[in-house]
Amino acid sequence: MKIFRTHVLMVALSLAALPLLSTPGAAAERENGKVLALKWCSACHLVSKNQPVVNDAPLASFYELAAEDAISEATLKTFLADPHPQMPGMSLSNMEIADIARYIKTLEP
Repeated sequence: MKIFRTHVLMVALSLAALPLLSTPGAAAERENGKVLALKWCSACHLVSKNQPVVNDAPLASFYELAAEDAISEATLKTFLADPHPQMPGMSLSNMEIADIARYIKTLEP
């Protein structure tokens, strides 16, 4: 019986630690998304509050997109996989698309 309790305790502790283990990866994905957004999107969109000025008529800022409840990470991924014609030919991988979507949804307006 003692072995069973020890096993249950170890499983519970392992499960409790999972969010801690995923945090650095999520932060890295978000940071990679920011780097990609600055490279590909910043000419037309405000993607970071400390970026140089965007063009005279910027499109929706990433902060506006982040604040929009109807726009989810999944919505952003779908859009980035088949972007509008004015966007540059980015040829992003699925991972890069996911990183940009995650970055956008973590921004605070």
